[in-house]
Amino acid sequence: MSLSPPVDGRLGVAKTFKLYVGGAFPRSESGRSYPVSDAKGRLLAHAALASRKDVRDAVSAAAGAGKGWSGATAYNKGQVLYRVAEMLQARREGLVDDVVAAEGLTRKRASTQVDAAIDRWVWYAGWTDKISSVLGSVNPVAGPFVNWSAPEPTGVVGVLAPQGSSLLGLVDVLAPVLATGCTAVVVASQERPLPAVGLSEVLATSDVPGGVVNILTGATAELAPWLAAHAEVHGLDLAGAPAELAVELERTAADTVKRVLPRPATEADHTRVPGTARLRAWSEIKTVWHPVGR
Repeated sequence: MSLSPPVDGRLGVAKTFKLYVGGAFPRSESGRSYPVSDAKGRLLAHAALASRKDVRDAVSAAAGAGKGWSGATAYNKGQVLYRVAEMLQARREGLVDDVVAAEGLTRKRASTQVDAAIDRWVWYAGWTDKISSVLGSVNPVAGPFVNWSAPEPTGVVGVLAPQGSSLLGLVDVLAPVLATGCTAVVVASQERPLPAVGLSEVLATSDVPGGVVNILTGATAELAPWLAAHAEVHGLDLAGAPAELAVELERTAADTVKRVLPRPATEADHTRVPGTARLRAWSEIKTVWHPVGR
C-alpha cells in the first residue's frame, strides 16, 4: 500500500476503502483498487475497483431489498430518509473535508455544497407522502366505472453519479430514487469517490435497510455497460455517463425496456430547485378500473 505524505511529524498510511453492497462493506471480488488523489494530485486514499461480479452482487442486493422498501408506508420512508439527513448534519465537518479534497473548493464553498446536499435530502424526504397525491389522479370516465391512477416504484435503478459534483450531485440523483420507493445501485464519481464513501458510511449506520442503496467505486466506463444490460435493473440514470458511451448505453438499456434518463450535454446545476422530474421518472403510473356498485 502506498503511504501518504508526512502528517504531524509522522508518515500517514493511506486508507483503502471498500464497496457498499447489501448493507456491508465487501472488497471488490477482483481484489483490485486504485489511487484517489486530491485536486492538487496528492494521494488521499485507495478505493475499491469494482468489477462485473460486484455489479451483479449489488443488483441482487437491490432486488432483494425492493419488496420491503417499496412496501413501507410513505410516512415510514420519509422518517427513514429524514434520519439520514440528521446523520449527514452530524458528520458535516468531515463531509466538508471530503469535498474540499475531492473538488479543490475553498472551505466556504465546500460548506455551501454540503449544506445544500443535506437540504436536498430533507427536501426529497418530505416528498415521500406527497408523491401519490401529486402524481396520482381520479380520472373522469363514461359509464358505471371508477378509474384512478396511482404511482408505483419502477424497481431497481442504476445510477451513474455526476462526475464533477461529488456529494451534492450524488444526493441530487440518488434521493429521488429512494423517495419513490425504488432501490439503487450507484456508480460513484470515478475521480472523486470519497464523498460517496462517506455517504455510504452514513447509510450503513442509518435506518435505511441493507440493499436499498449500494455504492460501487471504480471505472464508470467499465461498470456502466453491465448495469445497462442487466435484466433486473429497471431504470438507468446516465447523469455521469462518459459522453462517448451514452448513446450505446441507451441502446443497450432498450434491450430490456428500461426507463432511461439521458446524459445531459453538460453536468446539471445541482444547486437549482429540482422540481419533480426525477420523482416522475422513477414512478410507474398504474391505472385501475373498477365498476361502481348499485
